[in-house]
Amino acid sequence: MGGNESLTGHDPSDSVVLRVLRTALHAGFYLLLAVATARLFATAQPRGAMMFALFGVLALAVLYAVGALPRRVAHNRRTALLWLACVTALWAALLAVSPDFSWIAFPLFFLHMHLLRGPHAVVAVVIVTGLVIATQLAHADEFSVAMVLGPSLGAGFAVLVAWGYAAVHRESQQRRLLIEDLRRTRSQLAVSQHEAGVAAERERLAGEIHDTIAQGLSSVVLLLRAAEAALPAGADTARGHLVEARDTASENLAEARGLVSELGPPALNEAGLADALRRLCERVERESGLRCRLRLDGTALGLPAGYEVALLRAAQASLANVVQHAGADSATVTLGYLRTEVTLDVYDDGAGFDPASPRAPRPDGSGFGLRSLRERIERLGGVFELESTGNGTVVAIRLPLREEVSR
Repeated sequence: MGGNESLTGHDPSDSVVLRVLRTALHAGFYLLLAVATARLFATAQPRGAMMFALFGVLALAVLYAVGALPRRVAHNRRTALLWLACVTALWAALLAVSPDFSWIAFPLFFLHMHLLRGPHAVVAVVIVTGLVIATQLAHADEFSVAMVLGPSLGAGFAVLVAWGYAAVHRESQQRRLLIEDLRRTRSQLAVSQHEAGVAAERERLAGEIHDTIAQGLSSVVLLLRAAEAALPAGADTARGHLVEARDTASENLAEARGLVSELGPPALNEAGLADALRRLCERVERESGLRCRLRLDGTALGLPAGYEVALLRAAQASLANVVQHAGADSATVTLGYLRTEVTLDVYDDGAGFDPASPRAPRPDGSGFGLRSLRERIERLGGVFELESTGNGTVVAIRLPLREEVSR
């Protein structure tokens, strides 16, 4: 036992089996005490001995109840051992009066095995057994093997049961610790999953905002600059640029509303991916003067919504980079439907750059496009590749198709 001893042994973590065994032990003690007391009246006892025995029985019943019966009462080890010594001493005094109290030795075996440690418990059981045997011999007219064999077998059986009880108790404690550990682990896992979900959602929203609102507003800035430069020369031209700026702002407003309500891009809601890419090319060509063409390879298939959104965003981000940074004259967007995958290539004939060089975010908050695009594609299990030379840049994306989609 540990530093604190529970005389009841009651622990909320104990199994039902342990609580039943403990209750049976206490009930057995009082049952045997009652039987031995009844036997006092059935045998001829001197009046003085009878009164002493009755007083001892009452004291033993109260003392046992004080230490063993109240639930959830914990005592330190010294108090527990003192209680056990008093119970044993009272029992020994009653044993000297009548050998019928020998039967109470059986629950006492369990108490000694429970509250004492290792060899001390075995020694205590041997001493109690010796007292029972000596009492049986002292009150018997002749020697019988049963007087020695009976108490010895009872003591041995009690020791084995007590050891089994201890093993069950240890297993119960280990199971309790395991359950607590599993609960802590499950709680930590839930927190980790929640944090991972929050981080993934923040990353997704960051990509959506970059590919929609930021890119659209960038186009608005370019158009307004063109309008400002054209105003002195021709009001009609400036008016046309302002109309384009208004339309772009309206589209981005629809995009923002779609994000809030968890809808897909409005361009995909109105038509399929190919038509959305075609309109994107037309708008880029109209706004920036960049020649933009769409090519289709293979037979169009119904793609998962996540694929269509990712490919449209990839085309938007790539063309925005071409317009702002490449200095290109033309760009080609190629959408390919193959047997096991869908591909999207965006090629431009601009100045190019070194993909291996570190690209830090710019002071204006841009510079996240390629990294965000790569992360979006990889989350879908796809492949993102970027090749750039002095003669142009190619963004190549491949997304795997499930078997039922590719058929």
